[in-house]
Amino acid sequence: MKIIADENIIFAKEAFGGMGEVHLANGREITTKILEDADALIVRSVTRVNEELLRGSRVKFVGTATIGDDHVDKKYLQRESIAFTNAAGCNANSVVEYFFCGLIYLLNKYKSDPKKLSAGIVGAGRIGMGAASVCEALGMRVLLNDPPLKRMSGDKKYLPLEDILSCDIVTFHTSLNRGGIDNSFHLLNKENLGMMKEGGILINSSRGEVVDTKALLEVQPEKKFKMILDVWENEPDIDGDLLDLCEIGTPHIAGYSTEGKVNGTKIVYDKFCEFLGAEKKWSPVLPENSKKFGLDEIRGCSTGQLSEMTSEFYNIMLDDRMLRDREGKNFDVLRKKYPFRREFLKQ
Repeated sequence: MKIIADENIIFAKEAFGGMGEVHLANGREITTKILEDADALIVRSVTRVNEELLRGSRVKFVGTATIGDDHVDKKYLQRESIAFTNAAGCNANSVVEYFFCGLIYLLNKYKSDPKKLSAGIVGAGRIGMGAASVCEALGMRVLLNDPPLKRMSGDKKYLPLEDILSCDIVTFHTSLNRGGIDNSFHLLNKENLGMMKEGGILINSSRGEVVDTKALLEVQPEKKFKMILDVWENEPDIDGDLLDLCEIGTPHIAGYSTEGKVNGTKIVYDKFCEFLGAEKKWSPVLPENSKKFGLDEIRGCSTGQLSEMTSEFYNIMLDDRMLRDREGKNFDVLRKKYPFRREFLKQ
């Protein structure tokens, strides 16, 4: 069996090597020719998996070691009886910690009292609710927006986007849907960006296309809200002018904790074993991290104290500096060579 895997998938050879011959490739350079004699494909978000890529191949299993799967044409896979899995929830904790560290950095920098602030969460899945828990632990008033959950539950706690945009902090944790009832492409755009609070904070660690770059460039200088952006339209060719407007800009690494990446590999490995009817023999082992702390321990702490606590584990400004030093270039190289980053929040 021949398995093609993105070279940035941690432990790819260790995990999948027991099932066949593993060939690593640059995720943006996986082509139809590379796949012509492959049986399985394991990717990350940079590879567009569709009919154009898979046509003529014998691939019968596709896995993405990521939470998001908007880069995969699932209808085509289903039509061709190609098994598919994503790695739902694999790096949710990592993204929550990224949100926490970025938020604390700005609150401490501008001497803001979180107890006087409101936070609007767009997307109330595992990541969004993790971000909500952080905000509640800081004493903020939290508002939620999630149209699919609103329809399913009828719960009045899910508010219109317009209500969310009036919050002091607005953070996006929604999937990318292009069209349809739950369209999130350019969900934040020129028509509604003006609703953002002047001097507020905008955080996007979901997908770059959720926010209209052109509109941001027009509206942000006027509204002067602070921005933390980890995701960008047209990655890896990000807009340098938009980076210049950001308080914090990073190269799509919010979910790049060591645990998050390892979890992604493990989830896809387990699903591949199930597909093959094979025994699950591989399990990753990481050194224990005994210095973790829980949300209960942050209640009542000052932003200065929290800044010290989080920076011991993750200095988000180092990632910002790496991206700026390269003027937004070498985006993929920064991701490929990203250092180990251990998670620190207790679950």
